[in-house]
Amino acid sequence: MEKQARAEAILATKSDGRNALEHAIKAAELYMKAAERGLDKVDAARLRQKCQEQIVYAEKLKARFAPAAHGAQAPAVLPASKASDILIQGSKLHKCEFPPWNQDPTSIDLERNLDNSPEFIGDVMIRDDTVFTLSPAQLENFAAWARPDELVKTGPDFPQQSHEDVMMQTSEDSDLVQDITTDCSVVASLSAAYNVLVGKHAVLSSIFYPFDHTKGRPRLSASGKYIIKLNFNGCARRVTIDDRLPSSRTGRALFVVDRHNPCLLWPALLEKAYLKVRGGYDFPGSNSGTDLWVLIGWIPEQIFLQREDVDIDHIWTRIESAYQSRDVVITLGTGRISADEEQVMGLIGEHDYAVEAIDSTGGVKRLLIKNPWCDGPIMTTMGRSVPQVSCSTSSSCNAPSSDPGLLDRPGAGSRIWVGIEDVAQHFDSMYLNWNPSLFTHRRDHHFSWTIPRSVYKTSLSQNPQFSIMEPNGGTIWILVSRHFVDTELEIARSRQDSMSSPAACRLGYMSILVFENSGRKVQISGRELYRGPYVDSPQTLARLDTEPGQYYTIVIDQHELPLPQYSFTMSLFSNSPLVFSEATETMSHISEHDGAWTRRTAGGHSSCATFFQNPQYSLTMTRAGPVSILLSADTNTMHVHVDVVWARGERVAALLRVKDLAASSGEYRRGCAEVTIPVLEPGIYTIVCSTFEAGQLARFVLRVASMTPVRVAPVPAAEAGRLVTSIPQVRLAEDAMRCRASLHASWLTKASVTVQTASANLPPAAGIPKSRQLPSAAMVRLSILLGWGPEQVALAVSGETEFQDPSVPIRTPQFDMEPQRIQSLGCWILIESMGCTHPGLVLKADILSDSPVRVGEWESV
Repeated sequence: MEKQARAEAILATKSDGRNALEHAIKAAELYMKAAERGLDKVDAARLRQKCQEQIVYAEKLKARFAPAAHGAQAPAVLPASKASDILIQGSKLHKCEFPPWNQDPTSIDLERNLDNSPEFIGDVMIRDDTVFTLSPAQLENFAAWARPDELVKTGPDFPQQSHEDVMMQTSEDSDLVQDITTDCSVVASLSAAYNVLVGKHAVLSSIFYPFDHTKGRPRLSASGKYIIKLNFNGCARRVTIDDRLPSSRTGRALFVVDRHNPCLLWPALLEKAYLKVRGGYDFPGSNSGTDLWVLIGWIPEQIFLQREDVDIDHIWTRIESAYQSRDVVITLGTGRISADEEQVMGLIGEHDYAVEAIDSTGGVKRLLIKNPWCDGPIMTTMGRSVPQVSCSTSSSCNAPSSDPGLLDRPGAGSRIWVGIEDVAQHFDSMYLNWNPSLFTHRRDHHFSWTIPRSVYKTSLSQNPQFSIMEPNGGTIWILVSRHFVDTELEIARSRQDSMSSPAACRLGYMSILVFENSGRKVQISGRELYRGPYVDSPQTLARLDTEPGQYYTIVIDQHELPLPQYSFTMSLFSNSPLVFSEATETMSHISEHDGAWTRRTAGGHSSCATFFQNPQYSLTMTRAGPVSILLSADTNTMHVHVDVVWARGERVAALLRVKDLAASSGEYRRGCAEVTIPVLEPGIYTIVCSTFEAGQLARFVLRVASMTPVRVAPVPAAEAGRLVTSIPQVRLAEDAMRCRASLHASWLTKASVTVQTASANLPPAAGIPKSRQLPSAAMVRLSILLGWGPEQVALAVSGETEFQDPSVPIRTPQFDMEPQRIQSLGCWILIESMGCTHPGLVLKADILSDSPVRVGEWESV
């Protein structure tokens, strides 16, 4: 095998373009297989090194040329300038600018106005003129935007303490809550991440400015200006705010407060910075996974607890040690719950909760859950959960920690210990935010995606697709983050204002699919290695365990994303360098053809007599080679299918036989179908596009990909450009089971005949009551005969000589009418029936021809 690998490596150096790339990839694969053949360690290491060299060489080759993508909208791996454009575009939100974080701010930066004009003078504090919108309930309680000195209510011992000691303390004894705010997810996030912000990792020291590193806490800004480092729209960004907060005229809090220290300022400033990014204090809602990704930059993962395949023991194994080392932050979210459940359990529907501790004392796996709403209902026992002694919102409840002694401590009514099994029963989602330092390597890729037109929404060919390979194998985390835009905020607010039309106000869903497809593009789903849930969150995560040297195809999919274009960032986390690029097209020539199933052309599957009416295309191959054909409809409510038929590019009129098929897409699939032919010989074929049920209407696109140029053209409808001659209706009865009519033509012409049951408003048959003139269950065969008698020749026979049900059209193949032979021998339409038990079977027929055809009278034979 090593010899084969060397040969492929030599070919890679002597070939050009895509051929060289193919040889390099093959050589790398062969070296890897050779290394796994049980050789000694020295040889195995040498072969792996050879494999790595071929991988590097293949990456260099990929960079030399751009893959052909005729008509495709999937993005290329962007050069630095394009990526910069995306990041710059993502800086503008809600009439504010949030530039990428290039360096930590200096003391001078903190003294300059927000527009970078000269620094403040004396007592004139810096002012942020950004409009922070408030909800109607907040406006009812709103008094004014106030500085910290105006908000602080000091006690008799305050003179012995400085403002900074009170406002910027980082004590572990904290109890953050919300009051008249709509950002439960943000407060739950701050509560759950409190010990990460100020504890071992001290994340706050790297995101909050000014910061006193000696005392390990934020500093008060003399100018009233604060700069916060938040992570959104593709990178860390600078968010600048002033220190004014919304004061209340009613005593209700309009920002996050600490019940143990109502003067604590920095959580409210962190909240204000985040809400500036998200559009204001009337925040329409998010989830804690997204909030923590923005606030501290930790990798968000959403676990859907109501899925049948959820493994709570596996979840606990993953989170237990990570939580104790403070490498994961945990929050929970409820779904829609009934009023009875709210009353019995004290839970709130569509609300986020913080997890402030976990414990497995006595073998019982439990989480300490906190409701961030200060006036929320008191949570009660859930199943095997441990009830807590409630306390008022003003009592001094100790903050939780990882100390198992918490099981014995009375907690506030807003906290309760809940067993992991009961968590899985009563909550919809668990949000895990992981410390990115758990990985040694990170790579961010920024890209834009124009959402494909509706005919492509059921397939993947126009979706962003990328190739990824881990030379050493192991775990890769793939995080896709959709950039915030103003329009999404408008949609979210309109959904909040009018729940009567949720479909029109949805923000849509997205997912990640992973294929073992050698890093090549895929066109349809169904064979994926991993299929992530479709989430309405701006982030979605895939955790992938990879084999050494194996290329995977990563596909981003969406459902009902409402905007025409989006920007995304894909972040790859791993423990060694990755090989990453855009997924390449398997074929070099691509053509697209729009079509539709209409009332005239929706013929149904191949067992329907109307199958011939389906849209058909001729496919001309001048050289043998691979061909891939995608049929994609604009709806996923119907099942579709594509056949490639040996029919010389002519319309397929009869029902299909296996021997007629060059290839088929197999079973009918919902929304889209694909047929891939490794080698299609030169010739002219007919492509038939069908739905399973006749009469199903939709638009579609036919996408034909090949390695050599091919020609695809619509096959005209049977009656297109042809004369239609109606034949007088004929009645079949028990004494007239075979009828014929003569055919005549003055010029050489091609023709075909169709027959089917008539609606038949013929006069009643003589002597037979109308009540007995019922449609027959007869089966009919239609023949075109040249001559009559022993020497007659069948020019065309319907249904491959089989009798068929005339309730749907029965059609003969096309035949030639030669005037001289017809004049000499005669030409006849012959209709034969079986099972005609009533005399009321009436048939109508038409002739489609290139030139005029005359028809004689019907007669029984």
